[in-house]
Amino acid sequence: MAVKYASVIIDISHESVDRMFQYRIPEHLVPEIQVGSQVCVPFGLGNRVRKGYVVDISDKSQFDESRTKEVCELAKGSVTADSRRISLAWWMKEQYGSTMNQALKTVLPVKKKVKARNQQVVRSLVGMPGPEPEAGEEENFKKSRKILNPWQQQAVDAFSRDYDQGERTPYLIHGITGSGKTEVYMAMIEHVLAKGKQVIVLIPEIALTYQTVMRFYHRFGEKISVMHSRLSAGERYDQFDRAARGDTSIMIGARSALFAPFENLGLIVIDEEHEGAYRSEGAPRYHAREVAEYLAKLCGAHLVLGSATPSLEAYAKAEAGIYKLFSLKKRAGFGRPAEVEVVDLRREMEAGNKSVFSRRLQDLMEDRLKKGQQIMLFMNRRGYSSFVSCRSCGVAIKCPHCDVSLTQHNNRRLVCHYCGYTIPQPSACPVCGSEYLAGFGIGTQKVEEMAALRFPEAKILRMDSDTTSRKGGHESILSAFAKGKADILIGTQMIVKGHDFPGVTLVGVLAADISLYAPDFRCAERTFQLLVQAAGRAGRGSNPGTAVIQTYIPEHYAVKAASHQDYKTFFRQEMGYRQLMHYPPASHMLGLLVAGRDESLTSRMMELIGQSVARHFASCVEVIGPVPAPIYKVNDIYRKILYMKQENYDILIRIQKYVQDRWDETEDCRQLTIQYDFS
Repeated sequence: MAVKYASVIIDISHESVDRMFQYRIPEHLVPEIQVGSQVCVPFGLGNRVRKGYVVDISDKSQFDESRTKEVCELAKGSVTADSRRISLAWWMKEQYGSTMNQALKTVLPVKKKVKARNQQVVRSLVGMPGPEPEAGEEENFKKSRKILNPWQQQAVDAFSRDYDQGERTPYLIHGITGSGKTEVYMAMIEHVLAKGKQVIVLIPEIALTYQTVMRFYHRFGEKISVMHSRLSAGERYDQFDRAARGDTSIMIGARSALFAPFENLGLIVIDEEHEGAYRSEGAPRYHAREVAEYLAKLCGAHLVLGSATPSLEAYAKAEAGIYKLFSLKKRAGFGRPAEVEVVDLRREMEAGNKSVFSRRLQDLMEDRLKKGQQIMLFMNRRGYSSFVSCRSCGVAIKCPHCDVSLTQHNNRRLVCHYCGYTIPQPSACPVCGSEYLAGFGIGTQKVEEMAALRFPEAKILRMDSDTTSRKGGHESILSAFAKGKADILIGTQMIVKGHDFPGVTLVGVLAADISLYAPDFRCAERTFQLLVQAAGRAGRGSNPGTAVIQTYIPEHYAVKAASHQDYKTFFRQEMGYRQLMHYPPASHMLGLLVAGRDESLTSRMMELIGQSVARHFASCVEVIGPVPAPIYKVNDIYRKILYMKQENYDILIRIQKYVQDRWDETEDCRQLTIQYDFS
């Protein structure tokens, strides 16, 4: 039998991740030892036997064979929370093309203590800045539990039955906005806690508000811990340490909360699973939904996903029977979905209205202000990239090869960031010949100024990156609006997700189609999701709600489906497009990005990589590029990207390993960085 070597870390801490020690595996232990195994090894000059974790297995010795020590034995009870996390790190390394070091630093917390601070119990638990609750506000959360409606109860009953029988097929809860998904989650969590198990609840950072967390706190009390980006490294470690000691049963937080070191994990809940925030920006570029699915299998836990606008990836799995689908078709309580009106901005321009507010929206705003009701104005800027469109016919100038809009550059050229196609900015519309051709874009500050001029008596709040940059900015604005201290709230996507304002009866979506012109094949999906989520903010109280969607292309299928809150129709049309273009989830795609300060070297290496991949995998993969990345130059670093499409994910992993092996052998590559993005 060939000799095998194990790379072992002696202590689970950030500092030790960079110190891996290689040991020879005795022949009789080779079948038993795997990545994640806890082993006993001789350590240091005195060869004191210490426990460590196997993080890599190789048939190559990195050191002098005569000086390589041997693993003593497999530790008893070696399957621990840490061993599972290391196994998870190994899977992430293989699945997303990172190094083991990068994966380990993702799943293991920084080991750094901080001095405890005296805080109110809710503040210390939530760990989030913001205004203190007013008298009686906290007591409102302690009201009796809401009675579940038939659709909610059906999902909870099915979950409880499956859980007790050991059935662990993931659930997808497709519930319209305001349908009470959180109440369903909490009922499921109670069932799992009663079995002595622990729970992870993932919430997009943008929706991780005081209001949201307080609902969990007053249901489960001291059993919860909260993880979010505002915590310091030491505070994050302390939260993880609480989980490892068994002092908490529920970890609530953004993406990183997924790696809580629970010994008896029984349930993972991912709310708003469609959110882009669940994809990591750094290596490994993992998606929390995929990692959660693997982690649930590793721990024998159940996975529950929920969204009013599920990702195409999740819904496609539900249609294929990989997930169980449950639909919540009615709003909880007495609320009902908002009436949605679509305004064609081309007709507004023909009528001489050049305001950002359509005539219909202005009329409705005046009506709501007279009635003392609240208004939200949403500026759709997600995925915003400066593009050129015709103000007469509403058509944006697009790439003839990739079906994405061309991006406007400062040199008055339009560029496709998928294939490199470029043209000078035309002086007239290529479709209708109109001279009213210009870049499109308006900011929230401008909208605030216009609203103040048009409605001088209204109290206005603006929520964007400028007004929320100071500590507690999000909470202070949201709290003031929730308490009725403003009539109009203006903002970008951060105002339309996860918030429940019963006083809001009108939502205006300004420039709904901006996100349709982003250079991204998911732009229609993201537009549909944003419009549905925005409309869902209106009419959540006793008064009916209205949403006004202003757009230059009301005939676009994403806009039409959103106006009818019709997810299934949108899914069918968008999947047809994805299948035609071989985009995920109809196919898989690997993006390979190379960056460097030497522009010519970066371009040359990318050309070599593209040619090599095309030559070796020509019969089984579609290669596109290399082309400039959407942001080609950042801090004097040039970036180029190569796309590869294949239905078989394993083939893309083979390509990634093929590129990485040759990359490591190339001297010039030391001046460049490479990143892999699987989707």
